[in-house]
Amino acid sequence: MQFFSKLVVGAILLNLAGCSSLSSLNPFSKSEIKNAPAALVEFKPSMALKPVWSTSVGSSGAYVFSPVQTGTDIVAAAVDGAVVKMDSVSGKVLWRISAGMPLTAGVGVGASTIVVAGQKGFLMAFDLDGKLRWKVQASSEIMTNPVIGQGLILVRSIDNRVAAYDVETGARKWAVNRTIPALTLRAASGIAMTDQLAIVGLPGGKLVALSLNNGGLRWEASVADPKGATELERIADVLGTPVVAGQVVCSSAYQGRVSCFDLGSGSVRWSKNISSEVGVSVDERFVFAVDNAGAVSAYSRVAGSSAWRNDALANRRVSAPVSFGRAVAVGDAFGFLHFLSREDGSFIGRVSTDGSQILATPIVVGSNLIVQTKSGTVVAFATE
Repeated sequence: MQFFSKLVVGAILLNLAGCSSLSSLNPFSKSEIKNAPAALVEFKPSMALKPVWSTSVGSSGAYVFSPVQTGTDIVAAAVDGAVVKMDSVSGKVLWRISAGMPLTAGVGVGASTIVVAGQKGFLMAFDLDGKLRWKVQASSEIMTNPVIGQGLILVRSIDNRVAAYDVETGARKWAVNRTIPALTLRAASGIAMTDQLAIVGLPGGKLVALSLNNGGLRWEASVADPKGATELERIADVLGTPVVAGQVVCSSAYQGRVSCFDLGSGSVRWSKNISSEVGVSVDERFVFAVDNAGAVSAYSRVAGSSAWRNDALANRRVSAPVSFGRAVAVGDAFGFLHFLSREDGSFIGRVSTDGSQILATPIVVGSNLIVQTKSGTVVAFATE
């Protein structure tokens, strides 16, 4: 996910350049993000890829929307209120509805429920046929994809409140308020859920584990420690969605670190000093991360030792990575998907979409890699 260049100072929004990197907001940053995007490197592809299907759902506008799998289908949404269910194999549109208002986040999917967030903090639940089940209003605007599990829908709103709603009725079960730092990024930090815990990344560099029963704090860990003489220098927000892998949870922070923690206690397993705007991904061997300048790195999942680093995508506003077969896939601001070798980080494949930015993390559904672009194209690729 790539985030918006806006800052929140208390309740005041300072609107800045729409698509620039967050690093460009910091005059003290050592990042070269203001430089021109790196030219595409020529290479001999060793991974053949083909488009399988493509469907237009509508623009993301100033927000980040990502398709989500439900059974053999996927559901996607757009800023204009469109919610679309598609067959993940063929791309055939099964139904398309309007939520009745502009959307700011989505999609969350459960066994029988689809959830999206609308303007002014509305949370709307639909059944799997697209029929509205209920609508409630949260405390403020929601920019984080709702997460469904254990009979609950979890959301985090921009006033730094984490709330749980009953999946059947929309009744609020609990809410947790956290103090907002003086200066924080207007960005969509995700929530990870286990059978007992909600793992939430927060402004100020904190990662917290909350009990699903009542929202009680189980542990708190630091992914970043705010540093510097000014509030701008001290921005250290956890961004992207935390990733749970077995008994480990990994996350990243802007002007902070990439870190993995013990799921049960929150104690740190390992940590690397990398500022990341988009979050991490994990497979059975590696943790993959993208830094502010666009360099993609792989670390040993167990010990955190560096496996490789590819910095040839500098300043291309690279998305969060995802493991796809023998490759690691990332999108960029120009609609390209880049496939890097999981073993050494070298380029092994590249495909283009519609030329608009790939903001959200690509997802793997069956044998397909599926992305949603900023202009609203949902496209699936497979290996030949």
